[in-house]
Amino acid sequence: MSVVRFGVSLDKETMQQLDSYVSANNFPNRSQAIRNLIEKYAVEQKWHCDNQVAGAIVIVYDHHKRNIDNEINEVQHEHHHLILSTQHVHLSHETCLETIAVKGKASELTLLADKIITLKGIHHGKLIMTRA
Repeated sequence: MSVVRFGVSLDKETMQQLDSYVSANNFPNRSQAIRNLIEKYAVEQKWHCDNQVAGAIVIVYDHHKRNIDNEINEVQHEHHHLILSTQHVHLSHETCLETIAVKGKASELTLLADKIITLKGIHHGKLIMTRA
């Protein structure tokens, strides 16, 4: 990868916002922050174009909720072609965290994540996608 240098003119408020973003995310410099923002934009465009993406569905749930493990498992089996792997972690006696690695069309992964996240007993869930 070759690096291309260019100048950017920003108003003072936008520059302060960029510096705040750099600081909040511990970027080593503004260039890294701008690269990150451009990558985020490119990934989001791929979601909108329904391109092939990879990602993770992260859920936190109460495993004492009646039948929740079976329901999560059933949804995963219905969509086995999208699931690469799962990792199950016990956070406490009642609470589990599960990370489900996925790959497929953005729309399919969104539907799968919505099916899982909306199950009764899920405390929190999030889908993270990036280019495949």
